[in-house]
Amino acid sequence: MSFVKEFKEFISRGNLIDLATAVVIGGAFGKVSTSMVNDIVMPPLGLLLGKVNFSELKIVLLKSEVAGTPDVSLNYGSFLQNCFDFVVVALVIFMVIKAYNRLRRNEEAAPEAPAAPPAPTKEEILLTEIRDLLAKK
Repeated sequence: MSFVKEFKEFISRGNLIDLATAVVIGGAFGKVSTSMVNDIVMPPLGLLLGKVNFSELKIVLLKSEVAGTPDVSLNYGSFLQNCFDFVVVALVIFMVIKAYNRLRRNEEAAPEAPAAPPAPTKEEILLTEIRDLLAKK
């Protein structure tokens, strides 16, 4: 099999398309969740904690002596926002999986029509005839 043909088979598999779709949707969802944390969750939380803007919280390790050069700092406020972002994403994913599992359980619990017994094989028919003949004697 040629390299190009093998690559075409790999690309055209359904799983790869599904994975690519999930990555694109996941990236878009990441932007939405980041916006929710930064624009909706963190401002009220900062207000409750004394008008603190979390993104600006940092510990300056070394002050810059040159104008226009940033200080060397630990930006723990940004880290906190990313942690909240992670928690929101994890919560939403948990809720989606929980709903999916509930739907699957409901489908499995639905009663199915009883299956018809399979037709007897030729051997079973022959054995039944032999049994009936022996019973007549």
